[in-house]
Amino acid sequence: MKETQGSKGKLLKIPDSPIGNKMTATVKATNYSAEQTAKMTADYLAGVTTEQIALELGKSLRSVVAKLSREKVYVAKTYTTKTGEKAVKKDETADAIGAVLLMTEAEIESLTKANKTALQKIFAALANSVPA
Repeated sequence: MKETQGSKGKLLKIPDSPIGNKMTATVKATNYSAEQTAKMTADYLAGVTTEQIALELGKSLRSVVAKLSREKVYVAKTYTTKTGEKAVKKDETADAIGAVLLMTEAEIESLTKANKTALQKIFAALANSVPA
């Protein structure tokens, strides 16, 4: 800090300027030590939930998931329906129906506007039908 006389006689403190060779490199703070990362990865692979890992480390759930993702070990949850089945998008069902019936892209696009349950029933009927 440098001190200088202001225009009205007051003493002013001016911080040193980071010009030239006085600039310092910034060091990135690490959120997780190597030991924490190793333990977190081992715990996750052993079946410990991300919620439990976050509590143990005093970190947020999102932080733990992000770190596990960067370590390439996190597997996102698969979405299921109320009945426990794997969720299938309506577009995928319409595409499957279109493939069976040899429909054009425009016809398939209009088919996607139908109710998802109706599309699933149509697909199931087509899958169980016997060709004539």
